[in-house]
Amino acid sequence: MPETPQLTPFSAERQRLYFELPPGDGAPRLISEAESSLPTEEAHFSCLTSADLQSVTLTRTDMLRLLLLLLSTWMGSAAVRVPLRRVPSIRTQLRAQGLLEDFLKDNRPDMFNRRYAQCYPPGTPSLRLGRSSEKIYNFMDAQYYGEISLGNPPQNFSVIFDTGSADLWVPSSYCVSQACALHRRFKAFESNSFHHDGRTFGIHYGSGHLLGVMGRDTVKIGELTTMNQEFGESVYEPGATFVTAKFDGVLGLAYQSLAEILGNPVFDNMMAQKMVDQPVFSFYLSRRTATSIPEGELLLGGIDEDLYTGPINWLPVSVKGYWQIKMESVAVQGVSSFCPRGCQAIVDTGTSLIGGPTNDMLSLQQLIGATPTNIGEFLIDCGRLSSLPHVTFVLGGKEYTLTSEQYVRKEMFGNRDLCFSGFQAIDIVSPEGPLWILGDVFLTEYYSIFDRGQDRVGFAQATHPIE
Repeated sequence: MPETPQLTPFSAERQRLYFELPPGDGAPRLISEAESSLPTEEAHFSCLTSADLQSVTLTRTDMLRLLLLLLSTWMGSAAVRVPLRRVPSIRTQLRAQGLLEDFLKDNRPDMFNRRYAQCYPPGTPSLRLGRSSEKIYNFMDAQYYGEISLGNPPQNFSVIFDTGSADLWVPSSYCVSQACALHRRFKAFESNSFHHDGRTFGIHYGSGHLLGVMGRDTVKIGELTTMNQEFGESVYEPGATFVTAKFDGVLGLAYQSLAEILGNPVFDNMMAQKMVDQPVFSFYLSRRTATSIPEGELLLGGIDEDLYTGPINWLPVSVKGYWQIKMESVAVQGVSSFCPRGCQAIVDTGTSLIGGPTNDMLSLQQLIGATPTNIGEFLIDCGRLSSLPHVTFVLGGKEYTLTSEQYVRKEMFGNRDLCFSGFQAIDIVSPEGPLWILGDVFLTEYYSIFDRGQDRVGFAQATHPIE
């Protein structure tokens, strides 16, 4: 007696379609009912609609043939694209308003802790001495964000998709800070799927610190819906870091061990709930052009071969916290080398800069002709860009070279261009030694793939429109 298979639903057109499986070894065809060339009693059909896939009795051979065809179609539609917008960073906006110098003075981590420590629960981990230097980072230089929704009915928020942290948080409707008043706030009382947790948390992002309460609710990103997701509602955001931000919150994509909020990060829950076909997500970040479409893209559950060229170079994750990998060396014009015996690097979509230990960064800034300002930034003469050296990172035996046009950040200040170094001194200590940070200056040039299934990071040359 023929068997009746259980087939997985997948998305199809909004018309009634059939797979026709002729007797014998004939190949299946996707047709409408009226197009069938076989008598009904000789054909085997599976009816497809936009909502379901209903199967009829098939022989074992026909069933295998159909399953293979359906599997190839379903796998191709499992990944979800999340458009990313590129906006001026907080640093750029503060500079344009003439407020950057005062902001940086007022928001040093040590000053911040002394001023606001009494506002947080005793023993808050993120207030411990040295925690600010370990936690990446701040979002002063974040440029790309996308949209998610929380709750039922859904409430929309813009978030930084950040591989340098692991928590999801958005402002709460109960938040009393100025930053919250300028952003969309989550109204737990309007969601019929919200579950109150009752625990509090504090997160220190270097020059931004927030306090919040935890809860669980439905999170939707594109067409992917994750149930009972742990997240934070910020109720107190002292300081001015998030006042200027164009985004509402942050969605961390690092490993669970990095989380301040107890529970699984969003992508972990997506994998556990089998919302993605592959345990992979990938980033494409555009250059600064008027024709850049998309401005950026996060692909959840797959890789987009149209957004890169050449082979993918895979590097194993060395420590499962950040997306941390081994970097063999850094060279300026192939001569002056940093970390010649190898060092550790973090792939971080939450910042636009490339960071490294202070001593190495000061030497590198000199080699590329950058001069310091009184607030710790490094300026470069815009007229000398064509003569500046290349900077090369060696990862997995492959050289990744950035030209001055790629590692210099150009900004308009009044009616003139300012050129800033895309490198920044950031001292992050780990058991494996000082960490380097590969931010958007690097990731704009290289398509990045984060593979949780095999705990590895992949890089390939990103494709960009001709400027």
